[in-house]
Amino acid sequence: MLHISPFALDCYKRCMARTPSVFRYRIRNWREYNRALITRGRLTVWFDEQAIAAWRNTQPGVGPGAPRLYADLAIECALVFKSVYHLSLRAAQGFLSSVIDLMRLTLPVPDYSTISRRQGALQVHRSPALRSGPRHVVIDATGLRVYGAGEWHVWKYRVDRRRTWRKLHLGIDEATKEIVAVELTASRVHDSQQLPALLEQIPDPIGQVSGDGAYDTRACYEAVLQRGATPVFVPRCTAQPGPAKDPPAWWIARDRLLQQIAVHGRSAWRTLSGYTRQSIAENTMFRFKQLFGGRLWARSLETQRTEAAVKCSILNRITHLGMSETVRVF
Repeated sequence: MLHISPFALDCYKRCMARTPSVFRYRIRNWREYNRALITRGRLTVWFDEQAIAAWRNTQPGVGPGAPRLYADLAIECALVFKSVYHLSLRAAQGFLSSVIDLMRLTLPVPDYSTISRRQGALQVHRSPALRSGPRHVVIDATGLRVYGAGEWHVWKYRVDRRRTWRKLHLGIDEATKEIVAVELTASRVHDSQQLPALLEQIPDPIGQVSGDGAYDTRACYEAVLQRGATPVFVPRCTAQPGPAKDPPAWWIARDRLLQQIAVHGRSAWRTLSGYTRQSIAENTMFRFKQLFGGRLWARSLETQRTEAAVKCSILNRITHLGMSETVRVF
């Protein structure tokens, strides 16, 4: 059964009453949100005892050569400074060295070549807030340009107008607005192919998965149903009901969406089903590009995936500081 919130039911009633579909919103926690915006720019750096103890690598070496000196925590810390302050690897090394000197710590600082070499295999851990109930995950994808000599070659010689870019796939929690899943692929990978991999990154229970028409495929429906969640994907305009005799489970779920659209209309269905919360994913991608830009500075696909994961982790930390709470007004 599809759960209908009081907010969605109110919107549906107004749509049936033919009220204007464009609403105005007002921030009701402006004091806390304004304080959070100021806190985002504060340069407050501290190293707790656990971070200092985990800074050096304590695992035995594998294979020939000397064992690693730095743990993954040290490499990730340097990449965080690099992404937040838009620094190069050399500048990030100098920035981290200055911070450690000012704090009078006796910690070694990884050099830029070590950071570059270990960036591709770094495992970035995201820590989304715990939820008491199942999550409503909204899925979407956006493009990120790849920095390199190719764009300069196009600009100077006009030999080819195609630009190299990557596709960033995100899964965002509808309630907390946190990024709970992230994948970076080549530009030719279809959005629907990455949805099963995104869901595997979410260990918490999932109640609903929302996405646009790109996810209206059999594989996406089956992946969502396997997690015990409700798929809410916009059916194509040419969508037809499934077979009447022994239809599969994914087709039954899709037919249920088509029936709801036929009864309420496509516009009212978007509100009743909660699909309008898809705008949270678009807002998250806008915040991502406003903070870090619309391009990736790493050169290989492995290092680009780490760069994207680090930036998503930073964006989650910024979200934890505070977000605006809006209320609709007329």
